[in-house]
Amino acid sequence: MIHSNSSIAILTKVKSLTVLTAVMMLSASLLPACGNVNSDRQPTPSTQTANSGKSSREMLPTEVLNQLNALPQLTQGLGNTGADVLDPTKPTLVKFWASWCPLCLGTLEETESWRQDAAFTGLNVITVASPGHLNEQQGVEFIQWYAGVQSDYPKLPVLTDTSGNLIKQLGVQVYPSWAILDTQGNLVRLIKGNLTTEQAYALAENAGNDFIALKNSTAKPEQAISEQATATSDKGSQKNGVYYNSDGAPINTKTIYLAGGCFWGLEAYMERVDGVVDAISGYANGDSKYPDPSYEQVIAGSGHAETVKVIYDADKIDLDTVLKYYLRVVDPTSLNKQGNDRGVQYRTGIYYTDPADQAVIDSALQSLASNYSKPIVVENKPLQNFSLAEEYHQDYLAKNPNGYCHIDISLANDKIQPSSKAVKLAPAKTVAEALDPKRYANFDKNALKNTLTKSQYEITQKAGTERAFSHEYDHLFAPGIYVDVVSGEPLFLSTHKYDSGCGWPSFWQPIAPEVITEHEDNAYNMLRTEVRSRVADSHLGHVFNDGPKDKTGLRYCINGGALQFIPVDKMPQSGYGVFVDQVKVK
Repeated sequence: MIHSNSSIAILTKVKSLTVLTAVMMLSASLLPACGNVNSDRQPTPSTQTANSGKSSREMLPTEVLNQLNALPQLTQGLGNTGADVLDPTKPTLVKFWASWCPLCLGTLEETESWRQDAAFTGLNVITVASPGHLNEQQGVEFIQWYAGVQSDYPKLPVLTDTSGNLIKQLGVQVYPSWAILDTQGNLVRLIKGNLTTEQAYALAENAGNDFIALKNSTAKPEQAISEQATATSDKGSQKNGVYYNSDGAPINTKTIYLAGGCFWGLEAYMERVDGVVDAISGYANGDSKYPDPSYEQVIAGSGHAETVKVIYDADKIDLDTVLKYYLRVVDPTSLNKQGNDRGVQYRTGIYYTDPADQAVIDSALQSLASNYSKPIVVENKPLQNFSLAEEYHQDYLAKNPNGYCHIDISLANDKIQPSSKAVKLAPAKTVAEALDPKRYANFDKNALKNTLTKSQYEITQKAGTERAFSHEYDHLFAPGIYVDVVSGEPLFLSTHKYDSGCGWPSFWQPIAPEVITEHEDNAYNMLRTEVRSRVADSHLGHVFNDGPKDKTGLRYCINGGALQFIPVDKMPQSGYGVFVDQVKVK
């Protein structure tokens, strides 16, 4: 599809960055974003805040351009790799698409026309497909299919990424999506949804500046346009049919607003959760005197919370599961503080627009409360107001891979199973009966990849180690019992748990000596004593001789991912009632 003369006339008027930003929001009915700030500093668009200890490769892409250059290129006559179709002196527009996406297929001709248009001489225009990922055909099948249609698009580069690395790194979960890259391959913006003709020409017009101004702009996206674009999506339909699922039907989207401290990290994390369509950073539930506050007004005390608007596919993930992802990366007992950030704007909160969501949120927070001795301070309120954060906050961590972040973004890849099976056993009459190994032997070892999360499997089956201070059980001291996540065998009591400061859940003794087996571990040129569970032989962690001297002198240093905590009020119905008296707070 070739642009019309009227479109050109309109685009010649798109000169200012503010207008460009507004135009960019037009098709991004669910535009991604990123924003938060370390309370000790006030970042400017060019600020590179201190790394929180996570390497950039664990968080966001770093060598996108190198990856694109190395990808195979399918269209005959255009070369064999991405390097043959990429001019290293130009910024790049990358269209991510799939063969099952009607809108993608309907706009391939249009994308090809942009590549040949003189207005785009300052830009690389390419496309990327990811065979074998997000319901795309497998590699061989996709290549065979495209061989039959490529004659319709003889000048359109089609790169294939069978590893799926690019879409994973950039958080692409809907098609089409567009990545805007500068000449170094750094991400300037990710647009989820179709790139309109107006947007494309506005970008082409500004390509001479290599998008630096857009990347660093303090302008705010046009709120009115954004609200108009998202109005239909909140009801389950998509403006202009932008989003489709793998069956070719519009995605049934729903929305929840989550505040969790650093919105740079929370946005990047939620965007990578399977089933989340998009996430947008902004400011919510502040003083009504500031309907569209600036960042400066927020940190000065407007009362707004740095909040991420999360749009999810309701046919793929439910609200309860979305909340589980959210609650595992925030400290729900910390008031107005997350990570290194302090202030009202860094409070935790769940804000809803659908009254039916309140009951789901109530249930999630009540269930969470049983795991903590301190009160839960996560707000549960209707959304009163929400405005978009400034342009430079959008995709902040993608633009600044070493930027500050208090959230382990890689946890988004550790999939939470919805409605996971709870531990439930027949009641035991005595402690001896409750410790009988035969009671816990009825688990399917061959099904563990399906019943455990990725990290639980890596820890228990491959002797992996979670990162220090990363698991919620590290700072959990509520009364209850800790059982093997694989078999349900009881291993530790909260009575014997203490704060060792090492970053992993620590106990000075197991529930009984026989439930733990010890093994010599010479890995990493160290001599350590590994501990495993008796029945399932799950790797748990290690035991050291630097525990509390007034107790056993031992420190059982255990991966939280190897355990399942059952609060004291749930112990009887779960089959561990005989241990209740041992964990009750006197």
